[in-house]
Amino acid sequence: MDLAALIQTVAVYALPVLFAITVHEAAHGYAARHFGDPTAERLGRITLNPLPHIDPIGTVLMPLLLYFATAGNFLFGYAKPVPVDVGRLRHPKRDMVWVALAGPGANLAQALLWAAVGYLLAALAIEEPFFHSMARAGVLVNVVMFAFNLFPLPPLDGGRILVGLLPLRQALALSRVEPYGFFIVMALVITGVVSALWLRPLMQLTLQAIQLVLAPLRWLLF
Repeated sequence: MDLAALIQTVAVYALPVLFAITVHEAAHGYAARHFGDPTAERLGRITLNPLPHIDPIGTVLMPLLLYFATAGNFLFGYAKPVPVDVGRLRHPKRDMVWVALAGPGANLAQALLWAAVGYLLAALAIEEPFFHSMARAGVLVNVVMFAFNLFPLPPLDGGRILVGLLPLRQALALSRVEPYGFFIVMALVITGVVSALWLRPLMQLTLQAIQLVLAPLRWLLF
């Protein structure tokens, strides 16, 4: 593995990844507080300081090991989950949908902002490749997090959203999967099922939607 290439990749992706993880987790905590559960706030998780959200294994060690093991072709990581006491939400089943949706929603908003930054860099004729690479990395990281976290299986956000939307009997059946959900998702990721049937199609749709939303900005700038 080329050490210079690794350093360059880390430099380009470090800021987008830290923002993507931090705002995603803080958004969950903020939404939980809004709907009546102060647990995340009391534990200091509604913050833009990335340190409380970083898991040493999932956020640092695992991505680095996978980067080296696969020559940068496969990366996976996770942050510390924000604790939510569902029983303290004012309307637990309904409110949990919004709490779960807040994280991916924050990533979608960041993807839009990074794409807008890319347009502004081009409009201002700023040709420094590092800044353009960081803007593209910001879009990519956040679109990946948005799409992946919406996969409809607990404990991912999409699974919790689905639990909140399903009728009670079906919701209870799906919620029982959560203790094993991480391992199921990892197996589906490793076998390529998530990428082929969920991640790539949803990412493509999301990128097209971002271009559509930012079309007026692009028209104004160019």
